[in-house]
Amino acid sequence: MTKYAKGQKVENVIVLLIFCAFAVSVLMVLMFGASIYKNMTEVSREGQNERTTLSYIRTKVKNDDDASRIYVGDFHGQSALCFDEELGGILYRTVVYHYDGWVFELFSEAELEFYPEDGTRIIRIDSLEFESLEYGIIKVYAGEMELLVYPRGGRQMRNGLGTEVA
Repeated sequence: MTKYAKGQKVENVIVLLIFCAFAVSVLMVLMFGASIYKNMTEVSREGQNERTTLSYIRTKVKNDDDASRIYVGDFHGQSALCFDEELGGILYRTVVYHYDGWVFELFSEAELEFYPEDGTRIIRIDSLEFESLEYGIIKVYAGEMELLVYPRGGRQMRNGLGTEVA
């Protein structure tokens, strides 16, 4: 074998190794990019579910015209948002709560006993909690987000400037 043929083989091997290194690096970049995209999509989806949950609760509270019927209660050991209403002389209760990774809603007669799995699934979310504050304000924690909601028809309150806030 001539010296020229040996040099040609070495050059071919070096080119092949450089090509393989380039191909491996491209594959790694694509894998990392796909992983990052998947994580960002999950974060975005979770944030969307939290915003949708807060919007759902805000709308539910604002659509009730009697603030005295809306309160934070206990439903099987966890905080729940309760709406009482009387229909045909019977007291009914709607309960919004978190169970098994989902927001649930349950509408039933107030005196009947139901279990968390009896409600209707609304939307998947990691956590949901309610807290009752002064002046009828309800604080909602949905995952990483929070919402302060003030039911319509409630007492007027004053902010730090002495003006009324509805």
